[in-house]
Amino acid sequence: MQRAVSMVAHLGLRGQPLLSVSGRLLSGSQDVLRRTPLYDFHLAHGGKMVAFAGWSLPVQYRDSHIDSHLHTRQLCSLFDVSHMLQTKIYGCDRVKLMESLVVGDIAELRPNQGTLSLFTNEAGGILDDLIVTNTSEGHLYVVSNASCWDKDLVLMQDKVRELQNMGSDVGLEVMDNALLALQGPTAAQVLQAGVTDDLRKLPFMTSAVMEVFGVSSCRVTRCGYTGEDGVEISVPAVGAVRLATALLENPEVKLAGLAARDSLRLEAGLCLYGNDIDEHTTPVEGSLSWTLGKRRRAAMDFPGAAVIVPQLKGKVQRRRVGLTCEGAPMRAHSPILSTEGTVIGTVTSGCPSPCLKKNVAMGYVPSEYSRPGTRLLVEVRRKQQMAVVSKMPFVPTNYYTLK
Repeated sequence: MQRAVSMVAHLGLRGQPLLSVSGRLLSGSQDVLRRTPLYDFHLAHGGKMVAFAGWSLPVQYRDSHIDSHLHTRQLCSLFDVSHMLQTKIYGCDRVKLMESLVVGDIAELRPNQGTLSLFTNEAGGILDDLIVTNTSEGHLYVVSNASCWDKDLVLMQDKVRELQNMGSDVGLEVMDNALLALQGPTAAQVLQAGVTDDLRKLPFMTSAVMEVFGVSSCRVTRCGYTGEDGVEISVPAVGAVRLATALLENPEVKLAGLAARDSLRLEAGLCLYGNDIDEHTTPVEGSLSWTLGKRRRAAMDFPGAAVIVPQLKGKVQRRRVGLTCEGAPMRAHSPILSTEGTVIGTVTSGCPSPCLKKNVAMGYVPSEYSRPGTRLLVEVRRKQQMAVVSKMPFVPTNYYTLK
């Protein structure tokens, strides 16, 4: 998901009037940065605010980026991800609508189960990545990327109108909730003190509505963007500060910003939309074939299926791979070369790994160079240095699953 600091893009509702969502100004003007319900809270806690996807968000707090990163791996951190687009898809034909846009098998989701999926176009390109949850309340809960807010909303609204004109029962509602992510090995233990539900019964990619530290109507989803156990809490905007304050009362919880989120997701091998995947990348090229539902593959009934499905059995020209190297860190746009010195690809994301003490990156190379252990060269600051294709995640993930 596109939630980290590597990409700053304007996010406006082009051609649409100003909207007010819980006091947050939503404008097509790139001069106006949107503020989450926690904006003043961030300032009060030393947040260093930056422009990100049209929002003013904390890149870090008083602790260094590295300290925040390591704290998340060791205990847990609280992130404000309220800039994400949260929508409800309702009506009897809600699954029909969603499956007309994404590659996943939404019909097979059990009540309160979610999945990562992809919006695709007819050329097989990825329009965005998103999480779709089949709630027991009779709607689909969808979380997609801030930088894609405009195009995602238009995509879904256009399809709603198309199906409604055909007599389908379907509708869409943009939610004005805040979204908080509590991530790290002690996240569930911290949260359990504030809920009556048994979180041991809430495995990875499942969801439940509950009261959290006295704030009612919160949707708690066992997921995240760090590779650690954790939750994302969709909370009514008026209760966001109260909930964040209650969580911070536990000394194991510290605030973390966009910088730590980016290095954490990269260690976990998770894609950043706009960098690692985009409209010119297919799911197979992006090493995301696992998002394609088995039934959907057989039916070939999702956008771009005529391009994507043959790639599953054939050979794609390039693939997303992990890379490690010593020396100067690899960054986005760094050229990738064969050992003979021929440019064969490009780095899409890269940073020094705080946990591994070496540099990690993602990039695209021709399929014949994608095998783990393959030695390549990367060009950093006009100097070539050795890199090795590596399996991802770089750091083992710790998602909570029922044994």
